[in-house]
Amino acid sequence: MQIAIISDTHLPRGTRTLPAACVERLKAADLIVHAGDFSRMLVLQELRALNRVIGVRGNVDAADVRAALPETALLNAGEHRIAVIHDAGLAGGRMQRLRVRFPEADAVIFGHSHIPLHERAADGFQIFNPGSPTDRRGQPHHTMGLCQAGRELRFQLVELD
Repeated sequence: MQIAIISDTHLPRGTRTLPAACVERLKAADLIVHAGDFSRMLVLQELRALNRVIGVRGNVDAADVRAALPETALLNAGEHRIAVIHDAGLAGGRMQRLRVRFPEADAVIFGHSHIPLHERAADGFQIFNPGSPTDRRGQPHHTMGLCQAGRELRFQLVELD
């Protein structure tokens, strides 16, 4: 199972759009995971036109988006379970905090910071932030993530520019 992962799209905003390389990966995946801050319902609808979407609400989402999406999600990816949340809190203690919050999960996908991150604990538990494909906020690249769910979960950060 191939999962395309995005977060913090903050669309529409000016002339920003999802990069073509991002859209190609979203279409090609088995599933899209969006870790919040779509901003407008139109974005969720456009993503749903591309593929199946699992999403969570973010802190800047419009009221209709917040009403349509849960705060957290838990999905089955092959033999694995992946939790999704928008804001994972401060960097200090994040891995342990997410492990405690989602004890049934093998990994947690989160957004909010716009800072790409992939950490793996010695026991295999992982946390992953795909950054943002549209709003890099001081990061060197617009980014998204991919996850290959097979015998193990393999996360990959993809630079879009």
